[in-house]
Amino acid sequence: MEDFSVYGIALVPVVVAMVELLKRAGVPRKFSPLIAVILGILCGFYYLAPGEPQKAVFLGVVIGLSAIGLFSGTKNTMEELTNTPNPGRTTGYKNTAGKKVKSLQKNKGYSRPVKK
Repeated sequence: MEDFSVYGIALVPVVVAMVELLKRAGVPRKFSPLIAVILGILCGFYYLAPGEPQKAVFLGVVIGLSAIGLFSGTKNTMEELTNTPNPGRTTGYKNTAGKKVKSLQKNKGYSRPVKK
């Protein structure tokens, strides 16, 4: 039986950090999960299983999905602790007078951004 090693799990926070750097460099946020999985697969090919493509893809997908979960779990915990939906992020919401607001509030006359 093949030995199973979890030393590659240390790549999860590295992938999270690389995705965060790419987001700050201008990559759209909606591509973060895809980028994490791709980076995980690349780590699988170059670090975890260089000579075994099937194993590299499998381990890379596991690393990428774990990175997505770590980021999501951390974000949700921070939102709960600070009682703010998505701290540090501003939105493009406008009220009926056209004034920008940070978040939607029910029954206050706020609407979603209008696409032009």
